[in-house]
Amino acid sequence: MNYRRLTPSMSLLLAFEAAARHESYTRAAEELSLTQSAVSRQVQALEAQLGITLFRREGRAIVLTDVGRLYRRELTGALAQIRNATLQAVAYGSGVGTLRLALLPTFGSKWLLPRLHHFYEANPGVQVHIHSRIQAVDFDEGDIDAAISVGSGDWPGLVAHRLLDESMVVVASPSVFAPSAPLTIEALAEQTLLQVASHPPLWIEWFSRHGLDPTRMRGGPSFELTSHLIQAVRAGIGVGLVPQLLVEDELRQGQLVTVGKSVTSPRAYYLVYPPRSSVLPSLDAFRQWLLADIGELDE
Repeated sequence: MNYRRLTPSMSLLLAFEAAARHESYTRAAEELSLTQSAVSRQVQALEAQLGITLFRREGRAIVLTDVGRLYRRELTGALAQIRNATLQAVAYGSGVGTLRLALLPTFGSKWLLPRLHHFYEANPGVQVHIHSRIQAVDFDEGDIDAAISVGSGDWPGLVAHRLLDESMVVVASPSVFAPSAPLTIEALAEQTLLQVASHPPLWIEWFSRHGLDPTRMRGGPSFELTSHLIQAVRAGIGVGLVPQLLVEDELRQGQLVTVGKSVTSPRAYYLVYPPRSSVLPSLDAFRQWLLADIGELDE
């Protein structure tokens, strides 16, 4: 096997990746500050070196072939890892480490970001770049080093550190209370029940756990972000079932009130990352700080 053939030059790979992403030699040329003909020649040189056809012509447009689409998918992650390795090396050499951290948006704004200044005080040479993610993080893409996610703890192939248990609590706006008819658990059947779109069964579980008939539920709007649901509850649109740690400020300030007691969720918050990220000094510093901070909260 000719290993040189399997290791095309970076200029050829960058030309192909840009052309594949845009499916346009013109836009790839603009991005790479090259001429259209130069990008086309580099892609043709890559095809000749690999012995495969990466694009096909459809009129004046170029379209990825099946093998071209496969090659692009694999190459994208590899180039991202190369860029990350370079960024980490440059940052490490300059005394500044970086960590690309994915977060659930509401958890980030409500829990982590108010505490993050303590991390910077203890680690002035590290920069944490925050990326919002609602769906599960695909570490194979190479653009994220670690994530704080919520789940059951089943993270195949990943390193996972349990951080916080999830306790769910029903919250309502004080405006839904009437002096003569306070809101009780039984009265929830008469309320509009708001929910996060990704967790529709939660209300059914809550009703069943409290001995209420789930068929009496009055389902209301769903929200992609928990923060939007909390705002809707504050506006009196309905009642919500949310993680208690995400509404502590609103409860303390009297903007929301609880109905019944909190219930323990089968899920928890975890710091998760692929084994390859374990070598990052920035991640090691963040992990140690995060676990110590949570340990202090538990005391």
